[in-house]
Amino acid sequence: MTAADLSRLDVPLADVELQIVCETTRKALARTHSPSDRIAYAHDLFLLTHRGLCSSSADYPGFDAWIAQQQNLNTAARRNR
Repeated sequence: MTAADLSRLDVPLADVELQIVCETTRKALARTHSPSDRIAYAHDLFLLTHRGLCSSSADYPGFDAWIAQQQNLNTAARRNR
């Protein structure tokens, strides 16, 4: 096998990581008897395999800064108790 042949077999790392996460989630789904866990794992699998349906920071500009501000306010409130 040449290096050119081997490069055609390479799979991007992100694809391999996604396959591992999906397989782990499928195993957990198969082992649980809790209906709420089964629903959660099924939703996880759906979102993992349909990444376009998930929002990102680009969809909500300024949200990350707002969350950080809320966390700082929460920390300050706990300190002042």
